[in-house]
Amino acid sequence: MKTIFEKSNGVDGINLTDENMDVSFLDSSLLRSEKIGLPQLGELDVMRHYKELSDRNFCIEKGFYPLGSCTMKYNPKVNEFLASLEDFGNLHPLADDADCQGALELMYKLQEALKTLTGMDAVTLQPSAGAHGELTGMMIIKKYFETKGDLRKKVIIPDSAHGTNPASAKMCGFDIVEIKSNDRGQVDIEALKSVLDKDVAAIMMTNPNTLGLFEENVLEISRLMHENGSLLYYDGANFNAIMGYTNPELMGFDVVHLNLHKTMATPHGGGGPGAGPVCVTEALKEFLPAPFVDFDGQKYFRNYNIKHSIGSVKAFYGNFGVLVKAYAYILMMGKNLKNASENAVLNANYLKEKLKKYYDLPYDEVCMHEFVLSGEKQKHENGVSTLNIAKALMDENTHPPTVYFPLIVHEAIMIEPTESETKEKMDEFADIMIKIAKEAEINPEKLISAPHSTPVKRVDETLAARHPDLKFQG
Repeated sequence: MKTIFEKSNGVDGINLTDENMDVSFLDSSLLRSEKIGLPQLGELDVMRHYKELSDRNFCIEKGFYPLGSCTMKYNPKVNEFLASLEDFGNLHPLADDADCQGALELMYKLQEALKTLTGMDAVTLQPSAGAHGELTGMMIIKKYFETKGDLRKKVIIPDSAHGTNPASAKMCGFDIVEIKSNDRGQVDIEALKSVLDKDVAAIMMTNPNTLGLFEENVLEISRLMHENGSLLYYDGANFNAIMGYTNPELMGFDVVHLNLHKTMATPHGGGGPGAGPVCVTEALKEFLPAPFVDFDGQKYFRNYNIKHSIGSVKAFYGNFGVLVKAYAYILMMGKNLKNASENAVLNANYLKEKLKKYYDLPYDEVCMHEFVLSGEKQKHENGVSTLNIAKALMDENTHPPTVYFPLIVHEAIMIEPTESETKEKMDEFADIMIKIAKEAEINPEKLISAPHSTPVKRVDETLAARHPDLKFQG
C-alpha cells in the first residue's frame, strides 16, 4: 500500500482562501521560505486512503479481542450517539454552571452511581485514564499524611500488581517496596508483615489481581494496614469481575480508581480516550481535586470549596464524552451490571478449563474474569515462544491476548474473554488455541514465522520501539 505522500498528485483538496494573505506584520523569522511539503489529493482520494488504512486495523467489530487486563468488551453504539448529541458536543467547558445544568446533572449522577458501586463516599471525575487515576490517588494519600504531619515514605506493591502502580507511587516521591506472591498467586501475608512499619503510607492492590485470582486474605491485609495507620489503594482495572457481588469498601480500601473505558464499555483502543475517576472514603474527601460536581437541592454546581485539595489534575473537568457513554451504559444495564461480572467470570473459567490440558497453567485455581496460561511448555519442547503463539493468532482473525505479563509467570498468556462473547465464540477461540498448540508439535517453523496473512508481517519489535519511523522520506 502506498503512503499518502506517494499518492500525492498535485490536486488541491481544499482552498482556505482565494486571496493572498498579507503577513507583513509577522517577523520574517517566523515565516517559511519553502513549501511545507504536505501531500496534495482530492477529497475523495483522501477519504479512500484513510478508509483503506482503517480496514487494515483490527477491532472488536472484526473479531475476538481477549486482551487480558484491558476488558475489551463490546461498546453499545447507541452510546456514541448519546455522546455526540449537539447539546453535549457543542457545550463549552467554560460555560457558567447555570448554562450547563444538564451536563452537570449527568456528572453528578454518575458520581453517585460510582459511589454505590464502590461503596466509597466521594468521587472526582477529573482523571483521564487509569494510570492518571492512580497518580491522583497517590497524590491524595501523600497530601493526607502531610496534613497529619506524618511524612511516610514507603508504598508496598505486590509483584502481581499492574505495572503502572510503582510508577504512579514513585512519581509522588514514594519509595517502592515489592512483596512476593505465595504459591497460590496471592499476597503473602508473612512477606507483608515483614516490611510493614510506621514509614509505610499505603499498599496498592488489584483485586482480583493480575493473575485473575481473588485475594482471599484481603480483610486480613486491610486489618494489618489500618492497625499500622496505613491506607489501602484499590486499582480498579479488574472491577469488571466483581460488580454487584462485592466492592472495595467491603474489602477495606480507602482510595479506588475505576477505568470507565474498560468496565463501563467506552471504546479505548489506540490509547484513548479514557476516564479514571477516583473514589475515596469520607476521611479523604477534603483532599480531592477541585472542583467536583455538587448539588444543593436546586442546582448543580462545580464545588471548589475543598479544604486540602491536591488541586486540579486535568484541564477542565474530565473526559466528558467518555463520562456520557459510561453513564448511559450504567443506566442501560441497571441491576444487570451484576450479570456482566457473572458472565465474564463464567467465560474465563470455561476457557481456562478447556485450555489447561494444552498449555501450562501456573495457578490452577478458580479464576475471576481472566486467567494466565504459560507457553513455557511450547518454548521448551518445540522452540515456539509465547510471542510466536500471539503472532499465529493474528492469522486466525483473533487479536492476541496480553503476553509476557504479569512478569511473575514465564511466557505468560493473559486471557480475558469479557462477558460480551458467546459460548460459540469461546469454543471457536479454544479450538484455535488447541490447533496452535498441536501445530507447535508438528510444524513449529510455521508458528515461528507467523503471521502470514496480515498486512504487516513480522517486525523487529525492539527496533520499532526504540527507533520508531514516524516520518515519510520522499
